[in-house]
Amino acid sequence: MKPTVAVIFGGKSTEHEVSIITGLQAFAAINRDKYNAVPIYLSKDNKFYTGEIMGKIENYSNISDLLKSKGCIAVTFCGADLCEITPKKVELRKPVATIDIALPCVHGTNVEDGALQGYLQTHGIPYAGCDVTASAIGMDKAFQKAVLKQFAGVPVLDCLCFTAKQFVGEGERVLDEILRKLELPLIVKPINLGSSIGIKAAKTEKQLTSAIEHALLFADTFLVEKAITNLKEINCSVIGDKDSARASECEEPISSGNESILGFDDKYSGGKGGDKSGGTGIGSKGSGMASLKRKIPADISPELKENIQAMAVRAFRTLGCSGVARIDFLLDTESGQCYFNEINTIPGSLAFYLWEPVGVKYPALLDEILSLALKREREKSNLNYSFENNILSAFKGGMGSKSINN
Repeated sequence: MKPTVAVIFGGKSTEHEVSIITGLQAFAAINRDKYNAVPIYLSKDNKFYTGEIMGKIENYSNISDLLKSKGCIAVTFCGADLCEITPKKVELRKPVATIDIALPCVHGTNVEDGALQGYLQTHGIPYAGCDVTASAIGMDKAFQKAVLKQFAGVPVLDCLCFTAKQFVGEGERVLDEILRKLELPLIVKPINLGSSIGIKAAKTEKQLTSAIEHALLFADTFLVEKAITNLKEINCSVIGDKDSARASECEEPISSGNESILGFDDKYSGGKGGDKSGGTGIGSKGSGMASLKRKIPADISPELKENIQAMAVRAFRTLGCSGVARIDFLLDTESGQCYFNEINTIPGSLAFYLWEPVGVKYPALLDEILSLALKREREKSNLNYSFENNILSAFKGGMGSKSINN
């Protein structure tokens, strides 16, 4: 009997719509000869919906109407069972589906950061991709850089982090410290967002203040780092787990504007002029991250490509990642120095466009991602999660004065 894969997308995130594209691309590409696939949409108010109608991208042009449609089924997880929610009760006797493995295709805060992974783990559902710890680290731009600098020797740009409370209460001191330690020009980012949301460059002190205020619209902590004037971005995907991992082809994303950093429109709308490829269907090269203007392979030397691929694999394994990820690098074309920028533990479009050039088609990529998840589940099943003891025998007739030390 074929295993049932729950493809989960959406969520309470600024990258909600991008996640829908990634999820439905994956749902369309899963090999139906090997798996049954169930689309599960997670709304912005954290409710799950499924049904055949939820697997078609054209139905998401008006999500409010979609959720009122006859074929939209409100569901919840009861262990591995996907149970329908009716106005009066949760239907437990006839589950809509029983899930064998989940494929999270979510992006951003509240979903990619370990929250959804923890939910699935609590329900005993095997899931693809990074575990809770790696997912959380992968969303914290400062923490991942600190880990890689200390434990993997991966070069990173120095940065400073401050909270909204610090900036509001000690704005002058914060600005002075930033300008004294890093100097202009600078890049300001929310600490835990993706898709270039909330990111701004600052060439003056006035722009720096504005960029910080903009970043704090999306997160309560911001990161500031030195901007590279002669910048070339190079991205590389990695697939594997703690035991073994390999890198994809490298790409060079192309910005459509005057800024050196890529914006949201660059990544998902084919630049300011929109998607020029004409591809709008799920799985087409003109959808999601696949619509980004890019050079594949990147215009870099074979030696630099090999170095970036090696750093990408080292970063992936050091952070404890699993499944597929995309690692983004910043190349200073003047000095030749390449820096780790960030890791995307669930990359847009699952980075399938970086694997096709090396002969890995999307269905095969998904099959490998799911196989890695099942491998992790088998390994977990060999671990002990209980420890026989008589600690509760000490509590008789009330809590008394006993204390617990842990």
